[in-house]
Amino acid sequence: MNETLRVMEERRSCRNFKGDPVKQEDIDAIIKAGTYAPSGNNKQSAMIIAVTNKELRDELMEENRKIGGWEPGFDPFYGAPVILIVLADKSIRTHVYDGSLVLGNMLNAAESLGLGSIWIHRAKEEFESDIGKKILKRLGITGEYEGIGHCAIGYAATEPQPAAPRKRDFVYYIR
Repeated sequence: MNETLRVMEERRSCRNFKGDPVKQEDIDAIIKAGTYAPSGNNKQSAMIIAVTNKELRDELMEENRKIGGWEPGFDPFYGAPVILIVLADKSIRTHVYDGSLVLGNMLNAAESLGLGSIWIHRAKEEFESDIGKKILKRLGITGEYEGIGHCAIGYAATEPQPAAPRKRDFVYYIR
């Protein structure tokens, strides 16, 4: 089987990460893969904020936990040491799709490098909150951006589960 197709078939969401740091070259490769995602009219509306700073990662985790309504102590990033946040320019009508493709590329790139990954939601609410606005200001980012999602990455602490069977009515052909 083609390596790209194998990666896409074998990638699973990881919900238990080791705390080991991820090599910078792997983080950079995953980010680069995200930057090559297709975008509507090649507008490239998305941007990636790479969080490797533990204090900021934990602050984002706590905000995400509160938004999700979980009890204190729950980590919605499942212990992942690296959080790659995708935002996209709201003025571009395809921004949500563009950002989603960036996330998909990064999830597959992580798998290809032997890393676990998971898409975590609630970035929209995070970047509408004070913490998100503070991060954008700190980075000098101006404009209207919507949080699309997080790509949490790290080394998996457990083996991935086998894929669930694909539903019967997933594909319809018109020939």
